[in-house]
Order: sequence, then C-alpha cells, then structure tokens
Amino acid sequence: MENQPNNPLHGIKLAEIVEHLVEFYGWEELGERINIRCFTHDPSVNSSLKFLRKTPWARERVEGLYLKSLRDAKKK
Repeated sequence: MENQPNNPLHGIKLAEIVEHLVEFYGWEELGERINIRCFTHDPSVNSSLKFLRKTPWARERVEGLYLKSLRDAKKK
C-alpha cells in the first residue's frame, strides 16, 4: 500500500466515516444534507454501509461531507 500523506481519506474505513458523520450531525441533519433513504428512513450504520458500498455517487457525497465536517471542526 502506497503512502498517501495528502489524502485525508487514506486508511479510513467507510464505517468510521459514517459513524463520524452521525456523531457530528445526527441522522436527521445528515438526511437533510444528503437526501438518501438509508439516512432518512429507519437509519442505521449497517444499512447505510450496504447502500454506500453499492452506490458510488452517494459514497462520493458522503466522503465530501466528511471532509467538510473535518474542516468545520478545525474552525471551532
């Protein structure tokens, strides 16, 4: 595995990303920011992971929101 010092997503599991977002925003706000069913209807980490692993566009949006949340956390 190559070292990727400039990639903030390197070495972070999708489950860690989803758990961070739920902790940072909560399910309700997460569902408002990214309107996908696994966040808005009976949300759980497992159902979200199943969907995100199969849906590249949704995963990209989740990863983007994760990076934004890291930037926002640094500002606080």
